[in-house]
Amino acid sequence: MTASLAFDQIRLPPECDELRREVRAFLIAEIAAGTFDPHHPGHGDAHSKEFSRRVGAKGWIGMTWPKKYGGRERNFLERYVVTEEFRVANAPVRLHFVADRQSGPILIKYAPEHVKMDILPRICAGEVCFAIGMSEPGSGSDLFAAKTKATKTKGGWLINGTKIWTSNAHIADYMLALFRTSPPTKENRRHGLTQFLVDMKTPGIKVNPVYQLTGAHDFNEVVFEDAFMPDDHVLGEIDGAWKQATSELAYERSGPERFLETFYVLSGLVRALGDKPDIRSAEGLGRLVAQLHTLRRMSVSVNGMLQAGKEPVVEGSIVKDMGTVWEQKLPNRVRELAAFIEEEEGNRATLEEQLRFATMIAPKLTIQGGTTEVLRGIIARGLGLR
Repeated sequence: MTASLAFDQIRLPPECDELRREVRAFLIAEIAAGTFDPHHPGHGDAHSKEFSRRVGAKGWIGMTWPKKYGGRERNFLERYVVTEEFRVANAPVRLHFVADRQSGPILIKYAPEHVKMDILPRICAGEVCFAIGMSEPGSGSDLFAAKTKATKTKGGWLINGTKIWTSNAHIADYMLALFRTSPPTKENRRHGLTQFLVDMKTPGIKVNPVYQLTGAHDFNEVVFEDAFMPDDHVLGEIDGAWKQATSELAYERSGPERFLETFYVLSGLVRALGDKPDIRSAEGLGRLVAQLHTLRRMSVSVNGMLQAGKEPVVEGSIVKDMGTVWEQKLPNRVRELAAFIEEEEGNRATLEEQLRFATMIAPKLTIQGGTTEVLRGIIARGLGLR
């Protein structure tokens, strides 16, 4: 397959401006109420049941989904605005975000109707957390090397194996996971994987924490030992989940969260520099803002393709690759630009705290959601280069 790249110039429609004002007003009220501190690093990866429920009550979770499942049938560009504003504000969205971004759309496409009617409205209400079970020890982001096995048994499947780097698993109600139901073939190493909806309360599932350098607990190892999955938790085609997985990754890899995770150090730099930065700092800041604007335009374009019903897997992979490399390098570049700010300046202390945290989490940014190496392989294949 050979794909041509298409980052069409898409402008956010007028309804997005009105929605942006509404979201900002909501976030200002939440900050004033003490729900979260927009300048405190790590809050964007925090979870708050109460906050997620209030977001759900505003209709901002599952907002593109059919109304019969609790959605609002709004467009992807409106959803983009909500995601962007929440990420820039460093709001605690972890509990509902994965379910909103990718798990819900997969359920809408492939789950039985009774499962949709049960789970999707609860996602929209901000009551349900999802994890994604793809990576495994020894295979990293190579989805097609997965070995965790699903064996057919009466009324369902028994799962045995291990998933790794599983964000949210320790707080998740459900997981969408890829398990091996048949061996790969010589002709097609993608063959033999099936996607399952996993109830995390199922006996035989053990979640072990994987801590980051900051001490934060985001990642996990998930071990399955004869965990039973009923037949109605199979999603889509048995042995053909690779088609579904690549479609899912377009949702996962294209959003503004892929270049805004360390945004707080950029806004911290702006505050620390003040309204009269020197020429060196102003030039460096201008370059960073121009780069950020370019990434944003690319991401908006991909979301426009999603709105049009397309599956921009290659374009989404490019956004994720370039975006995560940029946000990974951002703390070091900000540190360089802040080198000559006077130590006694009030905002310098906050910036130093932000830089320490962002530097320690930086290694994960080009791992989560697909490593840089795997992404570039997908891009090369999509362009017919391999």
